[in-house]
Amino acid sequence: MQLLETIKTVGVLGAGQMGGGIAQVAAACGLDVVLVDASIDIAARGKDRIGAVLARLVDKGKLPADARETLLNHIRPAAAPEDFAPCDFVIEAATENMDLKVALLRRCDAALAPGKWLASNTSSISLTKLAAATSRPDRVVGMHFMNPPPLMKLVEIVRAVQTSDETHAITKALAIKMGKTTTTSRDAPGFLVNRILLPMLCEACFALQEGVGTPEDIDTGAKLGLNHPMGPFELSDLIGLDTVLAIADVLHRETGDDKYRAPTMLRNLVAAGWLGRKTARGFYRYDENGNRTGASQGASRFPPPR
Repeated sequence: MQLLETIKTVGVLGAGQMGGGIAQVAAACGLDVVLVDASIDIAARGKDRIGAVLARLVDKGKLPADARETLLNHIRPAAAPEDFAPCDFVIEAATENMDLKVALLRRCDAALAPGKWLASNTSSISLTKLAAATSRPDRVVGMHFMNPPPLMKLVEIVRAVQTSDETHAITKALAIKMGKTTTTSRDAPGFLVNRILLPMLCEACFALQEGVGTPEDIDTGAKLGLNHPMGPFELSDLIGLDTVLAIADVLHRETGDDKYRAPTMLRNLVAAGWLGRKTARGFYRYDENGNRTGASQGASRFPPPR
């Protein structure tokens, strides 16, 4: 706990759905946050989205207006990883691409003072490889928040081969400070959660591709028959179909197991740019607030059940 008290400022790299959510969670527990994206304008828009989410909570009476302002005052948009110099702990939440993450983590590594920590929110990429690209491999760790971070209780901590016991302990303590429950995984493809999840998401897509049922039928079956809070297509749209595909490809490539192979339909939707809620179109259509408009694409795009 004494070591945790040295963490006053957290850097978050990526102001999108995941990074913005992580920034919100960090600021909510009183930490100062430096929020970085490809430009300061993009980072500022990320902060604005957090403000809009909090404003809706205020309107519903779930958050005092002054608490919203206090939280937002903890978040400072910035333009580049070099702005992480004053940070004690940086969490990378960039696109699920190995080359991109390596390049960004090297810039974060160069900006941070010795003795500070680097975490990646990667959902499938090897932490050992990411750690090896830095000058502080023992202080690199996976801190995989579930989507959306403000609502989901779990943080999956992933230990690279090089991750020290101290780094694991400080990461766990930080997650608990943010109000999260943690699990720990060793560095293996997909870690714990996605290793279990991806075969289900892919199999649901294969069932749809083969015309076994509509998206609504399959989602209803999962929710009411398996007691899942969301169906596989609702969840895939929330995660982002590009991210689902990237994780499936990593698992398939790293394990060689065909249970992780990505369906053609998933590849086609990503190729079309229909990535789920963030593009207002995926397995379902969405309005500007991310609410389903009620009609799936099943009627015209997917084969009918036989």
